[in-house]
Amino acid sequence: MSNCNARRRNRGFTLIELLVVLTILGLLAGLVGPRVMKSLDDGKVKTAKLQIHEFSAALDLYKLEVGNYPSNDQGLQALVQNTANIRGWNGPYLKKSQVPLDPWNNPFQYRFPGQNGPFDIVSYGADGTPGGEGDKTDINSWD
Repeated sequence: MSNCNARRRNRGFTLIELLVVLTILGLLAGLVGPRVMKSLDDGKVKTAKLQIHEFSAALDLYKLEVGNYPSNDQGLQALVQNTANIRGWNGPYLKKSQVPLDPWNNPFQYRFPGQNGPFDIVSYGADGTPGGEGDKTDINSWD
């Protein structure tokens, strides 16, 4: 009798038990996965907004010290390097040694003079192209 009990304990899982566990894991992944992805997308949008806010503050400081905002040719690069030998430049105005990319690894778009303010800064979102909805929507300095 004890030999029979020992064999039952060493048998492992049946195919049915494994299928039930895999089904439960699949259902959990199907329910939780989209919510996690939505949270990641929301986090990237918030990060892009914070980066644009940081650029705006740095550009305002740049204008106070130099007298005007960087030209389109200088772009946001003027916040980290004085390549044009601008008098009054007292940077770098960003903590990083180079202009960071947006959360989707695309460059921010800078326009001076801006169409919606003194300057415009735009991230084109996940797709990297103008327009879009959801995580593909544009994030800009004037909203």
